[in-house]
Order: sequence, then C-alpha cells, then structure tokens
Amino acid sequence: MEFTELITKRHSVRSYMPKKVEAEKRNAILEAGRIAPTAANLQPVKVLVIEEEAGLAKLGKAANIYGAALALIVCADHNSAWTRPFDGKQTTDIDASIVTDHMMLKATGLGLGSVWICYFKPDILKNEFNIPDGLEAVNILAVGYPDEAAAPAKDRKGMSEFAFFEKL
Repeated sequence: MEFTELITKRHSVRSYMPKKVEAEKRNAILEAGRIAPTAANLQPVKVLVIEEEAGLAKLGKAANIYGAALALIVCADHNSAWTRPFDGKQTTDIDASIVTDHMMLKATGLGLGSVWICYFKPDILKNEFNIPDGLEAVNILAVGYPDEAAAPAKDRKGMSEFAFFEKL
C-alpha cells in the first residue's frame, strides 16, 4: 500500500472482533516500533505486550480497549531518555509517540485496526503490571480485527491553517 493511501485509510477503531492477532503480525508491528527513531538513538521505550485473557482483564481495570485482542502499553524510560540541555525538556513522550505511530501504521498496513489510548488510569496500570519506577506508561495501542465499517474520512483543516511559511 502506498504511504498516502495508508495514512488516509488509518482511523481509530473502537470495536473489534474476538479474533487473536497472529504472532507474525504482532511481531511485525513490534518490529516497526523497535526500529522507530528516537532522540539521540537512545531508544528509551519499552513495550509491554498484552494478549492473554488474564492480562487483558487486568488492563480493563485501567482502560477501555474496546474488545481488542492485543494491547501494547508503550512505556518511556526516564532514566535513559535524552534531555535537551537548554531547558531540561526530556523526550520521553516524543520518543514513545514516534514508536506508537510506527506500530499503528504497520497495523493498518497489515489489515488490522487500532486506536491510540491516552485515557487510562496510570496508577492502576503501574500496579497491575508491576511497572517499575522510572518507567512511565505513556499510551496504549489497542490492536485487532475491526468489527465496524471503515470510518469516513474526517474533515481536516486546510493547508493555510496548518502550515505557515517564515512567520505565524
């Protein structure tokens, strides 16, 4: 699939069939995240893969994953991320987002649906999955076989409201 077609086709899926994601597809999605760029190539991201019934039930205490058979909890390691020296900005959220975006697009290319979830209870997630101090769950990517029609293309702001040349 050509890239523009891929990014146009991708949409947030909030209803999934009860069908497991095959290991080959899951691994291809993880590989897309593994090779994603990160600041200074420090790779401060760890992905917790949840696909067993017990794990999905635990995850359900912290977030709604809409019946997806696979959830990827994307965590940023504050102890190994790059920090901008001028103002102390750490790139953990940025790096985790790039990794998530790569995995999300790979899932679409494999014919799977996904939804990027930031609405979750971090304290419950930390406790249920024993996420150590220094690691922060930044987002969850729910992945699976869609049980809904493809969403219509959403209206987007025009280019003149998005891109500004030389001044805002």
